[in-house]
Amino acid sequence: MPELPEVETISRELQEIAGRRIVAVEVRWARTVAGADEAAFARRLRGQVITAVSRRGKWLALTLDGGDTLLVHLRMSGRLILEPASTADDPHARVLLTLDDGRRLRFSDPRKFGRMALTADPADVLGALGPEPLDPALTPERFAAMLAARRARLKPLLLDQRFLAGLGNIYADEALWRACLHPLRLASTLSADEAARLLTAIRAVLTQAIERRGTTMDDGGYVSARGLPGDFAGQIAVYGQKGRPCPRCQTPIERIAVGGRGTHFCPRCQSRNA
Repeated sequence: MPELPEVETISRELQEIAGRRIVAVEVRWARTVAGADEAAFARRLRGQVITAVSRRGKWLALTLDGGDTLLVHLRMSGRLILEPASTADDPHARVLLTLDDGRRLRFSDPRKFGRMALTADPADVLGALGPEPLDPALTPERFAAMLAARRARLKPLLLDQRFLAGLGNIYADEALWRACLHPLRLASTLSADEAARLLTAIRAVLTQAIERRGTTMDDGGYVSARGLPGDFAGQIAVYGQKGRPCPRCQTPIERIAVGGRGTHFCPRCQSRNA
């Protein structure tokens, strides 16, 4: 699933469509459109000008001049590609937005879990999200207080979008490894120094992944809006590395299930008793 670095990359690449008008809308999979009839969705969207493109958590937000915002969540296998309207058809295309410059935004989604929502108030969808991990307003002191108030295990807590927006399986595992924290550690047991170390690790791994356009794994599932793969996979320390040596201490990486999600960690560097 695309996480914050991948969605941020797409958002940055789509800045060039600000000022473009949507001249045609084709919905091929009705369930991609959340909370609306696909015909009404197309009518409401057609003719609106995209004034800005941004990201909130794992959501892309296209602000429109008519007062609406088009929100896009890629979920497991979604892709949002900017391409010439003459590009060969894609059997996995679920929604096509044709722009006034002859290009189109193609939302493709083989597994059909991705969603688009057209809303007059983005807070209806985004209001429950937690703070952005890269927001300077999220100070180490605030983050430590957030952790101290929760008795959840670290890994599932970091995946909870209501706690912190944008992290998923890859970057949660990588951040916990960098911070030398066990994924099953109770959040409320972290010291102020450990909380600060975790926040630093989260920000470092996200920043580095953004610089490399995100992570494309061997399945090739994620590509950016320009169709480019992410280049962070070669920097991964633990995610998907079961049995391989830890880059820090050479202990074999282990994999456990936490909250139904595969979780990778170094049993020595991230000792539960540390």
